[in-house]
Amino acid sequence: MVRYARWGLLALLFGAQVAWSQPEVPVEQWQGKTILLIGAHPDDDSYAHGTLARLAAQGNDVYVLLLTMGNVGTKDTTLSRTQLARIRKQEEINALAALGIPADHYINLGYDDGRLEYYATNHREELIRRVVYYIRKLKPDVLFAFDPGKGEQRWHKSDHRAASLLAVDAARAAEWPLLFESHLIYDGLEAHWIQEYLFFDNEPEDQNVCVDIHDYVERKVRAGTQYISQFSSAWYKYTETLSPEAFQEMEQRIRRRIRYQDGRAVECFRYYRGIPDGIGR
Repeated sequence: MVRYARWGLLALLFGAQVAWSQPEVPVEQWQGKTILLIGAHPDDDSYAHGTLARLAAQGNDVYVLLLTMGNVGTKDTTLSRTQLARIRKQEEINALAALGIPADHYINLGYDDGRLEYYATNHREELIRRVVYYIRKLKPDVLFAFDPGKGEQRWHKSDHRAASLLAVDAARAAEWPLLFESHLIYDGLEAHWIQEYLFFDNEPEDQNVCVDIHDYVERKVRAGTQYISQFSSAWYKYTETLSPEAFQEMEQRIRRRIRYQDGRAVECFRYYRGIPDGIGR
C-alpha cells in the first residue's frame, strides 16, 4: 500500500503508471537528497559534473558507482591494463574532489573496460545483484544514468549501452524484497524504490530539464582537467603532467563543450519520476 499511496487509489486499483516529466522542486533547490550516478567508466560522470557539484554544495549526498576500471581506454600501447586502471582510479578521485565529492563516495565494481556487455550477457544476474546491493545500501532518492531510451532503446557504445540497462534493471529489482533477498536476510538491508531519475547522453528532443550550473562552471572544468589520460594528448602517449600548452588546449576543449541557454551554463537531462516500469515510456 505504501508503494502506491502517492499515486492515488486509481493507480492502486488499476495499475496505472503515473509519471512526471518535471520535478516537483527544481533541481537547483534540491537539498538533503541522496544522489547516485551509475556509469561504465571513470569520466562518465562528466556528463553531469556541474549538476553534481551544485548538488554536493547544496547539502546533498552524492555517490558515483562505476562498473569498469576504464583500463582499456588509451592509444598508448606501452601502458598495461593494471597501470591504466590505477591511473584512471586516481583521476576519478581527483575529479570528484574538484566537485566537492569525497573519495569514499566513489565505488567501482572492477570489471574490465570494453567487456561490460559480455559480462552483462553471461553473468547478468550477478551484475544486477551487485548493483542492487549498493542501491539498497545507499538508498538514493535520485538516480543519474545513461538514457536507455524513451519509446525505443537508445544506441550507445557497448559499455554505455550495458550500463544504461543495468542501472534501470537494478533500480527495478531493488524495490522487490523477494529479489536478492539475501541482502535483507544477511546484510540487514531493505528493499528500496528510487523515485526520481535524471538520464544523460540523449538527444535534445528527449531532454526536459536543464540545470543551471553557471556558478559551478569552474568546478566542472577543473574536474574535467583531471582526466589527463582521457581528454588530453596523453591519450596517445601517457604522461602524468602536461605542458602548459597541452593543458590549455585540454581546458579549452572542455569549455567549448559547455552548453549555454540565455547566457547561462546548463546541463540538460531527461527527467523521470515514477515507478521504474515506466522509464522507457
